[in-house]
Amino acid sequence: MKTLQPLCDFFKAIEKDYRISITHIGIYAALLQYRTSKGDINPIEVYRYEIMWIAKITGPVTYHKCMRELNEYGYIRYEPSRNRKRRSKVYFILLEDCIAI
Repeated sequence: MKTLQPLCDFFKAIEKDYRISITHIGIYAALLQYRTSKGDINPIEVYRYEIMWIAKITGPVTYHKCMRELNEYGYIRYEPSRNRKRRSKVYFILLEDCIAI
């Protein structure tokens, strides 16, 4: 059950946040899955295609838009590498500290 806690916390935080779509949820869940597979480290370093594959999304524009918005809304801290040969960093923010609308 401990593994599901971050996802449960995320769902609680987005309960009244009208800005969050199913794509945001899919990407966040994919990020959590990736993090779990790497030993629950924070931050994780990812390539876009790794998360897109797990989240089952095909559009890079959609991916970047959702990652940027999750960052802006305070659910993650996203540091894109802007270099195809370097992974981007994603920090998971403690959701108790998030300000949900």
